Amino acid sequence: MRLILPAALAALLAGCAPLTPQPAADPGLPARYASDAGDAAVAPPAWRDYFADPALQAQIEQALAHNRDRALALARLDEARALAGLQASQRAPQIALDLQGQRARVPADLNLTRRPLLGDQFQFGLGLASWELDLWGRLASLDTAARQAWLASDAAAQAVTLSLIHQVAQTWLQLAELDERLRLARRALDSREESLRIFTRRVELGATSRLALTQVQLLQTQAAALVSQLQQQREAQWQALTLLIGGAPAPGEPRLAELPPLRAGLPAGLLRQRPDLITAEHQLRAADANVEAARAAYLPRISLTAAFGSASAELSGLLKAGSSAWTVTPDVALPLLDGGRREQALAVQQARRRQALLAYERTAQQALRDVNDALSARQRYAEQLAIAGQTLAAQAERARLALRRYDTGAAAFLEVLDAQRDLLAAEQQQVQARRALLASQASLYAALGGGDLVNPANEEPKGNLP
Repeated sequence: MRLILPAALAALLAGCAPLTPQPAADPGLPARYASDAGDAAVAPPAWRDYFADPALQAQIEQALAHNRDRALALARLDEARALAGLQASQRAPQIALDLQGQRARVPADLNLTRRPLLGDQFQFGLGLASWELDLWGRLASLDTAARQAWLASDAAAQAVTLSLIHQVAQTWLQLAELDERLRLARRALDSREESLRIFTRRVELGATSRLALTQVQLLQTQAAALVSQLQQQREAQWQALTLLIGGAPAPGEPRLAELPPLRAGLPAGLLRQRPDLITAEHQLRAADANVEAARAAYLPRISLTAAFGSASAELSGLLKAGSSAWTVTPDVALPLLDGGRREQALAVQQARRRQALLAYERTAQQALRDVNDALSARQRYAEQLAIAGQTLAAQAERARLALRRYDTGAAAFLEVLDAQRDLLAAEQQQVQARRALLASQASLYAALGGGDLVNPANEEPKGNLP
């Protein structure tokens, strides 16, 4: 016991000490984005501050509460937390209360008295199951790996949350675009139906030709076809929103609400902001810990089994003086020949570590591309929106002048037909450009990792984690 107790104390200290954290891998991010000067102090705002439209916020909140993909991610997070707690419990000794009673008969030819013997034995006490003394940090490494897997699952749930917010915002903006385009198309349809009524009356009175009437009819059918197409697209987007939200969308009118300006910061900020990058980093750290655990398998495994209590041939004698009994069984095991299992186990963990490193680097490269694409799209769509505004103003003036020329007899109605058709197309294009600009801003927010994405299931796992 004088030798075992100090060894056990040393094992406790060594087993509770965390592993030295592995340095984060360098994904090779550039100092600046290709399309932005960057600002080291920039951090994206919370999603409620960025998507300030109350109707859109209601849709996002409902999606966060009822979306099945997010619920699945949170369920996986619960599993990872429980597994981390389970692994942490492996480092603690398992002590059980034990009460045993035994009655045995020994045949006459198996004892010296040559008579059958009946005997009783009773034991009561505390037992320490085979407890591994983690002198080399094998259990600590497995504990660290389980914890990092839990943290990776937490970050993955954050990534699902951010993706869901982004998808709901994009779908809501598309609905708002379709509503605005439908309003313009229906207004054009009403105007052209009125023109058709007027021209029909003119033909009846012989004041105009049937060619002009057919041209007006063509304008009216084109507008009606556009209204039908936009209605079909809106119904499809509404179903997509219903699937994202997990039920009927909350009341609210979609509109193309302005989004606040957002600066990209520096690429290095992605390592702290992007949930998918945080996930990949924790997975890499878990792979590092598994490699350390596989290396520790080459060292002797020391375990301790003990029991302390009382024993007696009679049940009433368990509490009598002199009935105390104890056993201590240390065990040291070192496999010598295992058919190469330890070598292959180490090779497997090293290969998984390389995969985790490559996945981390690939995720970083994809994150960099996402931000650069969003920055470029925001800049180009802003330019296209300005051009669309200028085009719309010119087409409106053209349509006005063409109608005046027709009324004075200076132009054929075909000129009016072309001008009104181009005006409707310019109105539609302006709305599309506006929605595209807002969509690029929402994509930039998601590409930067979002702001405050509080996860209600984000709790510490149970157990003594390092």
